[in-house]
Amino acid sequence: MAVCFSFSHRRAAASVCLFTLLWAAAAESFQCNSTGVTCSALVDYASPNATTLAAIQSLFNLPAFTSLLAANRFSPSTPTTQNVSPGQTLKIPFPCICANGTGVSNRIPVYTVVHGDSLYHIAAEVFSGLVTYQDIQRVNGIPDANKIEPGQKLWVPLPCSCGDVDGHKVVHYGYLVPNGSTVDGIANQFGTTPDTLSTLNGLAGPNDLEAGAIIDVPLRACDSMISNNSVDYPLLVPNGSYALTANDCVKCDCASANNWMLQCSPSQMKPTPNNTWRSCPSMNCQQGLLLGNTSSSSCNTCAYAGYSNQSIFTTTAPISTCSGSMELASTGVSITVFNTLSDLFNIPLLGVATSFLAEDIPKITEQVSVTGLQGIFRGIKKLHYIV
Repeated sequence: MAVCFSFSHRRAAASVCLFTLLWAAAAESFQCNSTGVTCSALVDYASPNATTLAAIQSLFNLPAFTSLLAANRFSPSTPTTQNVSPGQTLKIPFPCICANGTGVSNRIPVYTVVHGDSLYHIAAEVFSGLVTYQDIQRVNGIPDANKIEPGQKLWVPLPCSCGDVDGHKVVHYGYLVPNGSTVDGIANQFGTTPDTLSTLNGLAGPNDLEAGAIIDVPLRACDSMISNNSVDYPLLVPNGSYALTANDCVKCDCASANNWMLQCSPSQMKPTPNNTWRSCPSMNCQQGLLLGNTSSSSCNTCAYAGYSNQSIFTTTAPISTCSGSMELASTGVSITVFNTLSDLFNIPLLGVATSFLAEDIPKITEQVSVTGLQGIFRGIKKLHYIV
């Protein structure tokens, strides 16, 4: 059925027609048993109209534009004016807090009511059904759902959760279920089990899964060497994605093929303008080894260990796949090279030892043969770059 409506808020206005099912997807609460615990979470947002990344950042009150880019694995150089098509789905990162057995976004986003708004319009259309109008009414203590005023500030409580799943650190992801999905298919896609999905979402059977619903999908996060006194502790980066941290000076990638260890390197970006750093601090380990680089004489890499207001912390860490790593290290190839390839081809950073074999490297030009990117680089025999 085609449903047409006028969509407007303080940053955008458009008239759109959406194809919807006959039923309306209800916003479900996520289980969260650790009262008072906070974490970072993700949720899918299907834009109801043509807009821009900047408008979506504003709508969800995201303090850092780069967090939106990282959540969707867009290049860090993506402009704020990047267009978003009607119906395009984006992952929205936000802080979550647990209380009373469930989780909600921690006091954001806050929406400012404009003329002509209703709670139903805000919930179902502006925020694409991520919440119900009753949710907004309840958390804001509104006696009459039909009485809101222009300029009124409303907290929109997005569904979320915190906590480990099946013994692993995870990022809880509010996944928008596409038509034709199955519990088994979603579990396989995101590296979890059907039983785990069913338990987290209270699904008694496969017929309980509804297209258009938001379900809790646990995305396993990589382990790291980050100290518990770091500003960004615990930095949980889910498989197949990256994060910018240390005031955007450090880029960290997570890939299951890398033995579930976070791989970090200098981002080559300028620090975020809202801090005291005019340039990124030193990121060296002992003997001048740069963050993300592997030693040519040992089975160690320079790993990210967090940051403070003054410094970026590093530590020397052993590489589990020593033989492959030593072959790479002997060439002097920096892991930063593979971060660059990751950005170039918009793929997760895979394990250096399992994904690449460096060979025949002259002084000026290095030729790297790709061996482990199953199907992604199929047909590509050599990559050339200048050191």
